[in-house]
Amino acid sequence: VQLVESGGGLVQPGGSLRLSCATSGVTFRNYPMSWYREAPGKGRELIASIRESDGTTTYADSVKGRFTMSADNTKKMMYLQMDRVNPEDTAVYYCRYLVYWGQGTQVTVSS
Repeated sequence: VQLVESGGGLVQPGGSLRLSCATSGVTFRNYPMSWYREAPGKGRELIASIRESDGTTTYADSVKGRFTMSADNTKKMMYLQMDRVNPEDTAVYYCRYLVYWGQGTQVTVSS
C-alpha cells in the first residue's frame, strides 16, 4: 500500500485549496479512508473520513461545512476540498488507509 498526498501550499484566508491522495494497493470500499492534520505543537487530528459500507462522510466540527472529502474508485484517488480556510487550518495534512499513512502535504493559511 502506498499513499501520496499533493496539492498543499500557501493560501490566503477565505481561499480554497484541493488536496489529493494518490493510492496504490488500496481496495476502496473495504475499509474507512481518512484525512488527518497535524498543526505545529498539536497532536494529529482526524478531520474527515469515508465509511466503507456506503460512502458516508463524517467531519470534525472544526472543518464541518467548509471541507469536503471524496474518493474516486476508478482513479484510486482521495480528495479533500478545503473552502473558506482560516489560519487555524495551517497544518500538515495526511491521508490514511488502515495502518498506512502518506508523507503529508503542508498547508499554510496566511495573508
